[in-house]
Amino acid sequence: MIGNVGFRSLVSAVLLGCAASLAAQVNAPAPQPDANDCRLSTLQVCVKHVAHDEAGIVTSPLHFRGQDLLWVIPFGVATGVAVHYDTQAIHDLGVHPAREKDFNRFSDYGGLYLPFAAAGVGYIAGDVQKDNYMTETAVLSAEAMADAGILDEGLKYALDRENPMLDNARGGLWPHGPKGWPNSPSMPSEHAMNVWAFAHVVAGQYNGIATNVLVYGLATGVSVSRVLARQHFPSDVVVGSTLGWMVGGHVLHHRSREHGMPDLSAVETPLGRGLAVTWNLNRGQ
Repeated sequence: MIGNVGFRSLVSAVLLGCAASLAAQVNAPAPQPDANDCRLSTLQVCVKHVAHDEAGIVTSPLHFRGQDLLWVIPFGVATGVAVHYDTQAIHDLGVHPAREKDFNRFSDYGGLYLPFAAAGVGYIAGDVQKDNYMTETAVLSAEAMADAGILDEGLKYALDRENPMLDNARGGLWPHGPKGWPNSPSMPSEHAMNVWAFAHVVAGQYNGIATNVLVYGLATGVSVSRVLARQHFPSDVVVGSTLGWMVGGHVLHHRSREHGMPDLSAVETPLGRGLAVTWNLNRGQ
């Protein structure tokens, strides 16, 4: 069982580790922000970004390509296997209130409070230090978590899967039909989706080994904790983690200046006015 002092020490160590890891990495400075960037002074732009990305995420199955089978098949198999053994896995865990309380608390801090706090601290630190790259990372991680949260709620109410605490952990979909909807839905795991979206963005912006170990280690720990806390079935976590990672990748691809689309600008040349295409291939190391 994790004591209060030990738990606070663990969270503090993760925060300090993240700060040290990011500080040790050298990255190319991001371009200066403009009116189309999401900032506290342009919240309407942030809302527009989240809405636009959410629409792209929800409609992504319409743009399915043959090469997508390389991840769709493993994801489908993993989810199917997890669903098959869900009830057995929860029964095998047994009921241990003290353990469940500790892991639930850890997953709350690691899956929700810490990522949002890190995004806030990163934004403030980037603003104070005039580090546009850090500010961009904080904004992108917050946007990814917002997108993940919206997707999570939509899927939860669409699937309406009973959580492990109900009906002897049978995990039925729409167990009582429309009259019983919603019935404490548990798929996908919000904590897992949130922290994996956050981890993908941070690791994509600062792709050093230490940062990858820290953020993906945190995401893995939170995912496992949701099952050990009996808050989710293994399949809930598999779906939440996978979708969260994909949401983070979508935001990186469409919003990051280093991972997204090229910038177009007009330039004067000896032969007259032309169009310059700039694509920053540098990444934080």
